[in-house]
Amino acid sequence: MGAVRPLNLKENIEGKRIIVRASLNTPLEHGKVTNAYRVRAALKTIEALCARGAKVVILAHIGREKTMSLEPVWEEIQKHTKLPIQFSNDIGHAEAQRAVDSLKNGEAVLLENVRRLAGEKENDPGLAKIYASYGDMFVNDAFADSHRTHASIVGIPRYIPSFAGPNFIEEMEGILPARTPQSPSVAIIGGAKFLTKEPLILQLLETYDKLFIGGALANDFLVAQGHEVGKSLVSHSEHVKPLLKNSKLIIPTDVVVEGPNGIEVKSVRDINPTESIFDVGPESLAALKPHLGKAKYILWNGPLGNFENGFKDATESLAKTIAETQGVSIVGGGDTVTAIHDLDINDRFTFVSTAGGAMLDFISNGTLAGIEALKQASV
Repeated sequence: MGAVRPLNLKENIEGKRIIVRASLNTPLEHGKVTNAYRVRAALKTIEALCARGAKVVILAHIGREKTMSLEPVWEEIQKHTKLPIQFSNDIGHAEAQRAVDSLKNGEAVLLENVRRLAGEKENDPGLAKIYASYGDMFVNDAFADSHRTHASIVGIPRYIPSFAGPNFIEEMEGILPARTPQSPSVAIIGGAKFLTKEPLILQLLETYDKLFIGGALANDFLVAQGHEVGKSLVSHSEHVKPLLKNSKLIIPTDVVVEGPNGIEVKSVRDINPTESIFDVGPESLAALKPHLGKAKYILWNGPLGNFENGFKDATESLAKTIAETQGVSIVGGGDTVTAIHDLDINDRFTFVSTAGGAMLDFISNGTLAGIEALKQASV
């Protein structure tokens, strides 16, 4: 763990104001939370602090737009706890301060989306000081957001005593073994943006016996192989082609496309310029299955298809296959976790992470911006 100090719940914290940076970036549909996994995880720490008489100030973000509100998340929180948790539709101003000042021992308040403030992403020191003024101590329990150098993650620890929360420590300990897997091992990476994932892909090709590429990432490899990908999302990176020589790499041989003829399963050799790739095909999954069956260690992050738009078949099929394996299985990423929970098989994996990008960065680098901030925190 290095110099990261874990939160000690045995210490006397009655009456102390404790800022908790929680991971509450949950999926919303029609103004309602569709998956409460992160809500339930965050509440474990918040409830533990309140039970010991602390006054808890919760900071979090939702979505990428500054206009988005955490109020639907607060409404979901009410369904999972009997705690007196207030909501303030302000952050960084007088109304938020009044909400904090009104807290009694054992109460909590969720402040509005931190991304509504211009200085959050820029890690503005003035904003970090405002956040820090809300509490006597800071607990970072948002591992999933700790790859970002934002004020609510790395700024606050400069000013008040700061600790890693139980969820944060659980994530670190759960993911750390994925950096040195036992052989035979298989890694599966989905999602998009080859350029951001290139260092990770290179590392996985060094440390894992097989690496399966899914999602829009696979399109870049199909282009490098000389295949037509039509209107599919691609990165056009010249760094992909040299990787094709690596025998550890597994690339889809069939895909699900959508075009003038509707949705079809096609060989990667038969894609037309008018079509778009949206998922991995069954033949590709069948070829991957024997490797998974023999694996002692499996790492999976990211959906295999355009999950948000309904192309879930390959992702759900892969989830079921991994759930039946005997080896260690570490999985993460928002859509990946959603699929696992929708199928109600989350207890059949060794570790299910709430993190997506942070999980990949931690595997790549062995640390995160939020971890380093806690190591250098004010005492």
